Amino acid sequence: MGIEQVIEWFSQLGFSPLDWLCIELAVLAAYIVFGIAGFGTALVAGPVLIHFMSLSRIIPLLVMLDFLAALGNLLPARQSVVKGELLRLLPCMAVGCTLGVLFLLNLKSDVLLLLMGLFVTAYALYSLAVKVRPANLSAGWAVPMGIVGGLFGALFGSGGFLYAIYLNGRLEAKEQVRATQGALISCSTVVRLGLFIIAGVYAQIPLLVLAACLLPAMLFGSWVGRSLTMKLSREAFVRLITWLVLISGIALLARYFGG
Repeated sequence: MGIEQVIEWFSQLGFSPLDWLCIELAVLAAYIVFGIAGFGTALVAGPVLIHFMSLSRIIPLLVMLDFLAALGNLLPARQSVVKGELLRLLPCMAVGCTLGVLFLLNLKSDVLLLLMGLFVTAYALYSLAVKVRPANLSAGWAVPMGIVGGLFGALFGSGGFLYAIYLNGRLEAKEQVRATQGALISCSTVVRLGLFIIAGVYAQIPLLVLAACLLPAMLFGSWVGRSLTMKLSREAFVRLITWLVLISGIALLARYFGG
């Protein structure tokens, strides 16, 4: 493979310098959010990237970058992963992913999108309005949160906020929340990566070139997000997550009403 071949693949992407600036900034912002919360890349970057590429390219691209970012978040903090919560959520997430694929292939998901957008928005508004932290969630909440999180991850690429709600209601230390969230995202992206590989999506060399070009923005954004998190108190961290959950709910409603 010569430099001429690389230049040819790069030219096939068809982006102008201004396009590249917008794409890189969108990915940078998305992974700052990811570094803080462990979710949100599709909600942040998707609305910008859709102006420059098809959804069939965006989803595999973000899955690839999410896997690397989640791994980067997980490795330094793997000792903080709460294995009990991880093992409690993983089977439920797997069930939700399976249901999501079935719904995606056989049912219209627009009503589900509307209902979840309303629920998430209402939850976040309530949490922001209530100053006293509610009682810890019981372990039984892993079942609905895991299943619906997996369902929405498969359907819309945006189920991580439900894991964040559950983990913030179960764990006291923000480091444990972030590490366990990173482990969950890593597991979910492994499944989706495998499906895309089987489907031959990553045989498209220009897509891999695009991912390589966006890798520095992803790495820098994740580092900035992690650095910001270390400076936050537990209360400020939970409140910031709640704002991000609210934005997620509004984005789901906007996706529904925007068609």
